[in-house]
Amino acid sequence: MDTATTIIARFEVTGWEPVELPGINGDWVGAVIMRKTYTDGLVGDSVAHFVSSGTEEDGRGYLAAERVTGRLEDGRSGSFTVHHGALQHPGDSSAFGHIVPGTGTGDFAGFAGDARIHHDETGPFFVFTLR
Repeated sequence: MDTATTIIARFEVTGWEPVELPGINGDWVGAVIMRKTYTDGLVGDSVAHFVSSGTEEDGRGYLAAERVTGRLEDGRSGSFTVHHGALQHPGDSSAFGHIVPGTGTGDFAGFAGDARIHHDETGPFFVFTLR
């Protein structure tokens, strides 16, 4: 891509399945398989492997690998993988995310760039900045 393209993709978390992490003792880390439905900007779904430490009340950190499959408003469709994470506590700006180069399929085969989750009054959304 010659210039950056921004895609705003609203989603809802539609599945949250706790899973065990073999070889991990204690309750210092947890894992879930998370499922999302994308409803605007990109329409489709995803599955993510989500690992976190801490609590939502006191602060937590998370890492996720997420496979997104869907269709854009211009008709392009395919899949791509996003790695994202953050320290989640008040006032923190550590959120990061990247579309993993080479993981795209179909019309998304060349996708690479940044991926950040934001929240507003209507809920969560990804901002994908394709480069």
